[in-house]
Amino acid sequence: MYRNLEYLFEKLHKSKFRSSFHLNKVMRNYVDIKGMDKIREHAYNFINKKLKPAFPYNDGKQTAYKGHPVFIAQHATGTCCRGCLEKWHHIPKGRELTLDEVNYVVSVIMFWIDKEMKW
Repeated sequence: MYRNLEYLFEKLHKSKFRSSFHLNKVMRNYVDIKGMDKIREHAYNFINKKLKPAFPYNDGKQTAYKGHPVFIAQHATGTCCRGCLEKWHHIPKGRELTLDEVNYVVSVIMFWIDKEMKW
C-alpha cells in the first residue's frame, strides 16, 4: 500500500489504460447531487462486497466500466479486482482484505474522484 497517494497517481498516470478514465458530465452531476459522503458510503459498500473476500465472485470482471463514479475510479486507480490490487497496490490475493486495506482502497478511490471533480 502507498502512503503517498501523489506518488501512486504519478505511476497510474503513466499507464495509458489507467489514465484514460475520467468522469463524464453525468457522473460529475451524480457526485454533485449525492455528495462526497454518500459516494464514499457507496465505495465502502462496493469494496466490502466485491473486493474484500479472499476469492471474490467473478474476480477480474466484477467491476463495471460504467454506471457509477466509483466503478470508473476503480479502473482508473487499479482497485477494480484483486489482481490489480496486487499489481498496483501490493495487496496480495488469496486472503480477505483487512479493515486498513479496505480504508486504503476507499481513500484511493475518493482521492481520484475528488481530483476529477476539481479538474
